[in-house]
Amino acid sequence: MNHRHLSQFDQVRRLQLFVPVSLLLILILLGGFISDVKAADWSDVEKIVATIELPKIPTGEADIRNFGASPGAAKNILPAINKAIAHLVKSGGGKVVIPAGLWHVKGPIHLKSKINLHLQDGARILFVGEVSDYLPVVKQRWEGTEVYSYSPMIYASNVEDVAITGKGEIDGNVNSPFHAWHKLQNEDISKLRKMGFSGVPVAQRVFAEGTYLRPGLIQIFGGKRILLEGFTALNSPFWVNHVVAASHVTVRNILVDSHFPNNDGIDIESSEYVLVENNVFKTGDDSVVIKSGRDLDGRTIGLPSRKIVVRNNEMGGEDGIGMGSEMSGGISDVFITDNIMHSGDSAFRFKANLDRGGTVERIYVRNFVIDRFKHLFWFQLNYPSEHGGEFETIYKNIEFSNIAAKKVETAFFIRGTHQFPLKNVLFKNINISETENTFDIQNALDLEFEDVTIEGQRIKGIMSWLDESASH
Repeated sequence: MNHRHLSQFDQVRRLQLFVPVSLLLILILLGGFISDVKAADWSDVEKIVATIELPKIPTGEADIRNFGASPGAAKNILPAINKAIAHLVKSGGGKVVIPAGLWHVKGPIHLKSKINLHLQDGARILFVGEVSDYLPVVKQRWEGTEVYSYSPMIYASNVEDVAITGKGEIDGNVNSPFHAWHKLQNEDISKLRKMGFSGVPVAQRVFAEGTYLRPGLIQIFGGKRILLEGFTALNSPFWVNHVVAASHVTVRNILVDSHFPNNDGIDIESSEYVLVENNVFKTGDDSVVIKSGRDLDGRTIGLPSRKIVVRNNEMGGEDGIGMGSEMSGGISDVFITDNIMHSGDSAFRFKANLDRGGTVERIYVRNFVIDRFKHLFWFQLNYPSEHGGEFETIYKNIEFSNIAAKKVETAFFIRGTHQFPLKNVLFKNINISETENTFDIQNALDLEFEDVTIEGQRIKGIMSWLDESASH
């Protein structure tokens, strides 16, 4: 439906034609109302960035050619990498140098503290071999639930001062057998999620030979002072860059060009003091996602994601910015500013269901230039509960400001729940040049519109929209 020729009040009346009649709409187009949204203090951005520490890695170097590596398909360089890492660890750490050339790696690279895996310009590491080469299992998070499963291509656990740097390429391999597991994984996903929801001990969650949970390209599982910088990531079987339970994380100047299912560019999970800047994300799924664990598993671990800055990135993929749906440990104090989005399904996609629990709050987003998306603002907090949960799951105190979008199909798509509606979201200085549908909203409280312009029409006021029938 095109609202180009409708007044603001006519848009409200027309909106009632394609939503359930049980909904109660209150739209007050008057000034003078004070929002409950906590005003963003953008000076916090520089405070967070100034607090983040970079890795402290000694200057020593180990060229893999000095440990038996040679480029090309005939040689597996993983033994040489492991020898180089071991050599540097003995001397307190340093840089493992991957020179220019094509290098085949048959199995996962496991990084240690005070190690920088450095790919020189023109270097390309290609992960090859059979799926069995990525065993034995390692402890990790898979879609928010802790598990022992196939190792990510590059993996580190409980480390300090770790980096992956350089202008080379990290290639998960377009022909990797792991890609086919996307169609085989559903039974294992369901089994793992039930284990996490019901509290099965992590030691009993072992998904090894005969199971189909795809490993990611890079996962840092527990760490402090982490740097991902400069490289290009290609053809990941699953999530591309995944940082879990870490602090003082910097992700900058990387290119993600990976278009398989679930190829999120960067997943920040249960981590604090994180900077994501000056990256280019061309992805098969979300560009930048913030999470904090799934269901009982995430609530029990209780590690939130907080103090995060995302700035000066270029995004193009299915979605741009994502929150959740794995947000059971909570997310807060996130500042997202000065980014460009090209095209995709949802520019901002925030998700949850009542299995999760957890609170997402104090999320501040500003200064976006957006080309074409199916949805501009997508909040779906009523994903079907897989296990019948009724846990308090809250999104509140969120601000979007200074956003210019060229064309979207639906501007505001919101699905809260009657128990826990979306609350206190401020949309300020939003300009949408063209849209087919303005509002498609259920269960939201105190959505404030300030200087919102849609196809030349200005919206100002506070909206609450609740499904009253659910309370009877």
